Amino acid sequence: MEALKVISQPEITELKAAVAKAEKRTSGEIRVFIEDSSEDGPLDRAAYLFAQLGMHKTDQRNGVLIYVAFSDRKFSIIGDKGIHEKVGDIFWDQIKVNMATHFREGKILKGLLVAVEESGEALSKHFPYQGSDRNELSDEIMFGDQKK
Repeated sequence: MEALKVISQPEITELKAAVAKAEKRTSGEIRVFIEDSSEDGPLDRAAYLFAQLGMHKTDQRNGVLIYVAFSDRKFSIIGDKGIHEKVGDIFWDQIKVNMATHFREGKILKGLLVAVEESGEALSKHFPYQGSDRNELSDEIMFGDQKK
């Protein structure tokens, strides 16, 4: 898998820790899915994966998926209905601009960390952590090797 040549195991561990840290401040869920390529566009692929991963099943509809197809040099970030209604398209577009800036500089991990941190900040603002919150989705960084 080409993506594993670009992002090392220590970087994957750092990214997973960033997801866990961001989620400690919110009831929201953040997931990162990385693959080499997809026959679908990045938004369509992210939407498909969002559904396949059950991210729409969070109690407050506040899941965020960060999707990257490395070989295709494409990515997307989408939020479920609950968070999207709070932040809107401009918020997601700004995260994509920030990610693209780091990606162009070859700073893949930094781009992903920025997306996680900014998503976590918005989630904590609109869906702050409550004592009864539970981690509804795994913090593991997911890798795909499918073409579709």
